[in-house]
Amino acid sequence: YEILIGLVGSEMCIRDRGEAGKRAADDDAGGGLGIDNLAAWLTTVVSRICLDQLRSRAARREELVDPADGSVALDFAGAGPRPVVFSEPEAEAVLADSVGRALLVVLRTLSPDERVAFVLHDMFAVPFDDIAPIVGRTAATTKKLASRARHRVRGDTATPAAELARHREVVTAFLSAARAGDLGALLAVLAPDVVRTADPAILPPGIASVVRGAAAVAEETVLLRSRSRVAGLALVDGRLGLVVAPHGKLAAVLLLTVREDRVAAYDVVADPVRLGALTIAVPPPAR
Repeated sequence: YEILIGLVGSEMCIRDRGEAGKRAADDDAGGGLGIDNLAAWLTTVVSRICLDQLRSRAARREELVDPADGSVALDFAGAGPRPVVFSEPEAEAVLADSVGRALLVVLRTLSPDERVAFVLHDMFAVPFDDIAPIVGRTAATTKKLASRARHRVRGDTATPAAELARHREVVTAFLSAARAGDLGALLAVLAPDVVRTADPAILPPGIASVVRGAAAVAEETVLLRSRSRVAGLALVDGRLGLVVAPHGKLAAVLLLTVREDRVAAYDVVADPVRLGALTIAVPPPAR
């Protein structure tokens, strides 16, 4: 799932692995393959299947709109906006939250080889010597692939650690209240004179691009709470914000301004040009 970012592709990969594993087990029982470590062999098989899928997607340029899993995202290829579906199967939502939506968004920006090298080494501790034949590179080159990916994933922030921690508490409280549709909790975390701005492309018909005041912003947030269920913390240009990423596909970014431990303003960015100018990374672990 971490490599392919989607349940449908992952299930297909597991099915193919199961068929390959059964054949290998049958052959090995007869002494045909001489596999010493079946688990390691299956890891290699799965990774190669995933890599083939990623390379195929890249060749067809289907990363942003992937009909295989039934999801729809904004069309960043220049053909105009498409409707965004802010819903996921529960199992996929749990997986996405456990991995982190910011990580899923960043992984989509990596090349297939970078993604495989990073996920296998940094998330599953597979040695570079074992990853190298999977991506068809030397161990040294594979290490560089993972290093480049790691730099993209982690990003940089000039915000002092103490300030970042306070902002994390506020942004997390805002997201939790939005997901719960808790009007009281939203009013507690929003500044009385909060201003919400948004790109029109992300708004339902009839919703204003600018909303002022805690009561109005909180009521709108409750109305649109389905969007918060596919949102997660992220570093956006070095500051804490939120990414809205159904199926791990970036649909919008919330740029939040925090003052006196409350959300004083936030801008919902969905325009492809504006999104493309943002640097998104995974926030450092909470302390």
